[in-house]
Amino acid sequence: MSGHSKWATTKHKKAAIDAKRGKLFAKLIKNIEVAARTGGGDPDGNPTLYDAIQKARKNSVPLDNIQRAVKRGSGAEAGGAEYQTIMYEGYGPNGVAVLIECLTDNRNRAAGEVRTAMTRNGGNMADPGSVSYLFNRKGVVLLPKGDLGEDDVLGAVLDAGAEEVNDLGESFEVISEPTDLVAVRTALQKADIDYDSAEANFVPDMSVPVDAEGARKVFKLIDALEDCDDVQNVYSNVDVSDEVMAALDA
Repeated sequence: MSGHSKWATTKHKKAAIDAKRGKLFAKLIKNIEVAARTGGGDPDGNPTLYDAIQKARKNSVPLDNIQRAVKRGSGAEAGGAEYQTIMYEGYGPNGVAVLIECLTDNRNRAAGEVRTAMTRNGGNMADPGSVSYLFNRKGVVLLPKGDLGEDDVLGAVLDAGAEEVNDLGESFEVISEPTDLVAVRTALQKADIDYDSAEANFVPDMSVPVDAEGARKVFKLIDALEDCDDVQNVYSNVDVSDEVMAALDA
């Protein structure tokens, strides 16, 4: 899983930028609607909805917006869209693999936006299956470091099915099988350990190291993809070392 921690750190920091663009709220609300439509509007009986709401609250989405999204998704209120999940695959600069997860009510619009973002930023679309085999679906919990040590987190989640705990600098990342995600999140709650998000993500099996110039190009592509309204998540197997990140920050 080399490189995943660096990429997760980058994504974590990018959350603040996304919020300023006004994109993040819309994506979080969409997640809530879909979760409520799929598993019902009661968060206590729908773990996916519970986690979607928690993530929205952590990112300061107003409670009224959250409640309306739950009602639309569950059918208690009119106006909900019929979203479908679509995965696109491709390659970015330096041969970096890219998985693009869309949640859309218009398949043609989503495909057009993704293709345009890819071709304008040094990427190429790939056939289904040609990139996805490089990734595994994993449960990923991100939590702020605060006064916590790695042993504190490990002690709380080890018996719940956690596979590893990664130090991301300002936060910790707990990896598990998707089926153990709720158990891991619950274990953290029981240990009174706060967390920022708990969700199933695609984690790369192998990574592609890049230099500063390559990292700039890959991040430019990912920024363009994340600016698309229908794109929910972008996963990559880029490996950006601490030294390269320091050079970019400078």
